[in-house]
Amino acid sequence: MTRKQKKALRQEQSTRQLMGISQLTEHGAKVIGGELVFYLIQPDNLSVLSPEGVRDRVRALSDLLRTSAEVIMVAVDSRESFQHNKDYYRARLEEETIPAIRELLRQDMDHLDTIQAGAASSREFALLCRMDAQSASDPTQLAQMEKRIHSHGFRVRLATEQDIKRILAVYYQQDAFTDIFDNYDGESEVIRRGKEAAEEEKIDSQT
Repeated sequence: MTRKQKKALRQEQSTRQLMGISQLTEHGAKVIGGELVFYLIQPDNLSVLSPEGVRDRVRALSDLLRTSAEVIMVAVDSRESFQHNKDYYRARLEEETIPAIRELLRQDMDHLDTIQAGAASSREFALLCRMDAQSASDPTQLAQMEKRIHSHGFRVRLATEQDIKRILAVYYQQDAFTDIFDNYDGESEVIRRGKEAAEEEKIDSQT
């Protein structure tokens, strides 16, 4: 297949096909070969641990990943990326000739660097466990995997569908600010209007 044919094929694929996801589930995503179940980890504050404590945490994570071939670790930003903004300011700085405007552009870039440095530790960590369809839909199997992760000393919880959408939105789009993700475009607006209509009908029936 030529490069042109591959590009045409990608353009015809849906977003989920490009991501390799066929369907989002209650706690994960269906992919080729099974389902990925998401477990969110609450990280430890390493700054208050002794060097030996840090080594213990690293050893525990290594043991978990080494003994669990089906487990994958993912770390994503939980904040907005300013890289595109910085690239824009950098390009403008190269074109601008007025000293006052050049100074303002530098100040804007410094401000973004300050924000980004302050949020450098804003990360979200998840363990993705590859399971077959039957295990992924079995609450007992899910609870056993969660207990197994707990046994290595990690604070973890099973992700919800909204958690998964948020992680994917941050990973693919750097969207760290949307609170609720709709299954379909305009879904929340339809629900809102439906509630308003039901409320108005209730009021009318009482008058």
